Amino acid sequence: MKFRIKHDIKGRMRVQLSVKSMTFREADTLFYYLNNALPITKAVVYERTCDAAIEYVGEREEIILLLTKFRYEDVDVPETFLQTSGRELNQKYFDKLVITTIVHFAKRIFLPRPIRIIICLIKYRKYLWRAIKAIKAGKLEVSLLDAIAIGVSLIRGDFNGASSIMFMQRIGEILEDWTHKKSTNDLARSMSLNISHVWLVKGDEQVLVSADEIMPGDVVRVHMGNVIPFDGVVTDGEAMVNQASLTGESLPVRKAKDISVYAGTVVEEGEISICVKETNGASKFEKIVTMIEETQKLKSSAEAKAEHLADKLVPYTLAGTALTYLFTRDITKMISVLMVDFSCALKLAMPITVISAIRECSLYNITVKGGKYLEAVAEADTIVFDKTGTLTKACPKVVDIIPFNGESKEELLKIAACLEEHFPHSMAKAVVDEANLRGIEHEEMHSKVEYIVAHGIVSTIDDKRVIIGSSHFVFEDEKCVIPEDKKDRFDALKPEESHLYLAIDGSLAGVICISDPIREEAPAVINTLKKIGIKKIVMMTGDSERTAAAIAKEVGVDEFYAEVLPEDKAKFVEMEKEKGRKVIMIGDGINDSPALSAADVGIAISDGAEIAREVADITIAADNLYEIVSLKAISNALIKRIKKNYRTIVGFNTGLIIGGVAGILAPTASSFLHNASTLLISIKSMENLIE
Repeated sequence: MKFRIKHDIKGRMRVQLSVKSMTFREADTLFYYLNNALPITKAVVYERTCDAAIEYVGEREEIILLLTKFRYEDVDVPETFLQTSGRELNQKYFDKLVITTIVHFAKRIFLPRPIRIIICLIKYRKYLWRAIKAIKAGKLEVSLLDAIAIGVSLIRGDFNGASSIMFMQRIGEILEDWTHKKSTNDLARSMSLNISHVWLVKGDEQVLVSADEIMPGDVVRVHMGNVIPFDGVVTDGEAMVNQASLTGESLPVRKAKDISVYAGTVVEEGEISICVKETNGASKFEKIVTMIEETQKLKSSAEAKAEHLADKLVPYTLAGTALTYLFTRDITKMISVLMVDFSCALKLAMPITVISAIRECSLYNITVKGGKYLEAVAEADTIVFDKTGTLTKACPKVVDIIPFNGESKEELLKIAACLEEHFPHSMAKAVVDEANLRGIEHEEMHSKVEYIVAHGIVSTIDDKRVIIGSSHFVFEDEKCVIPEDKKDRFDALKPEESHLYLAIDGSLAGVICISDPIREEAPAVINTLKKIGIKKIVMMTGDSERTAAAIAKEVGVDEFYAEVLPEDKAKFVEMEKEKGRKVIMIGDGINDSPALSAADVGIAISDGAEIAREVADITIAADNLYEIVSLKAISNALIKRIKKNYRTIVGFNTGLIIGGVAGILAPTASSFLHNASTLLISIKSMENLIE
């Protein structure tokens, strides 16, 4: 690609592409290419000016080489990314805003007064119709105030004033609609599927393939705890499917042969084979957008309160208008009061404030599924952490394989990886990654695999019962035994490591030792959370008491609970809520999903189990716990901004009413200042809450 460098300082570069124009698709392709290149930390592409602003680490020559190599046809961009980028949406609303402004002032300058009057009367029909509909429904709403204010101006012959009111309201509508749609689309995009591989059924085998290779008519197998990747029909198996992300249903739904399933829902129990009906990733995106727009999921109680208060104030505004005329007999003062209402600013500024906060969270790799969850985070005083993959690193490593049955380490790892690859857990991933690292092929060699949440896996290989899992599961539930001549080896296992126990036909065959180190930032994050409003921090884990105690002491939690089951976590959360506490639960596994659902706010780690991400209200990136601090800071700042907006709106508009009644402000001035202040507060509400 040809380009010229317009601006260049250390770590930043702006380039001008040598093209006359750029389509949305081309801009998105270049954006995807640049933001997925390792030396580049951030890139923005401007399709209108054919520019690209690039921030990077390393040497400028690397960036120049990347740009030189770029060819649109060589970049494999996911179709879903192109379809949901939002670039076209932003351009559409920007153009609409500019055109509306130009047309309004052009009419003032170039059109004769009689034509402007006719246009004004035609436009007024929309406001009049809204008011009539409100009256028919028996409601006193803001639309009635708008219609009266514009109507009185028209009756008085103040057509410029009426036109200005309608113009300001139109600008407000565009800004509100733009911000809402952009935030909704950003939220839906972050909630959309990000599935790279699926299990393709070929005869009696299951083969792990790229999701991009799947075509309509193919059959894929979805195991317990995994997200259903495509719309389709069940051909085999039975499962309980969580459809909350699409329908809002709290209870899972039974799915069996010939029943339809939908992309983005999650298999909670069982497993099913699906004949794929649709592979277009945009279908999931569109469904989520529809779900968000049709439910109250985005609304916090502050937004609901603002809407309720806005409508509740309308009768008082009308009464104030009537009283002003009754006592002053001055129609100008009456109109000045009528031109000002609190509800317009409340209904516009509050949703924009909340939605902008959700957008700001996305800058920190935090996905929030609704404004009410930010409000709940601000109110929270208790946090419950799962240990594995949350307080400890999300990428544990296998450090040793200790045989107990004479088999080689490689053979034991092969069997373990064959079983574990079907199920989403950080420990399972560690086993599979180690097998891949050692070049061990672990093709299917077992019968049906049964996954027992928070315990382990059971299957059959060569007519032998094979189990892998926790100590409690293997030795207490399954009554497996340790070979008599290997007990010394078992007692020598390092307590600082986590262990997966593999047993064959009731006898311990091997132990996989896994390093699960604490995140370096965990102690500092917990200390900071205490400083910004969290009063109680708890750690819960299925590990032994000895391991849990050591980790709890190191990270600095207030309480810890060891050897807990999924139902224990959920029960603890419910008990804390009964005590009047606002509880955040943070976890990453299938076993955390009941507690995530029970908490006031459930937060999942992005690299964790898919069901945890779907059940959770908020998802944070896996690489940095400081994002929890950022989330809490944004939530606290959001509540402060909402309170400040209330004070500003009530105070400023009260001043305008007083000015109108006193005769200081003319109706046109009152209208202008009211609408201008509403827009300024809304625009101010779009700013980031934290630096």
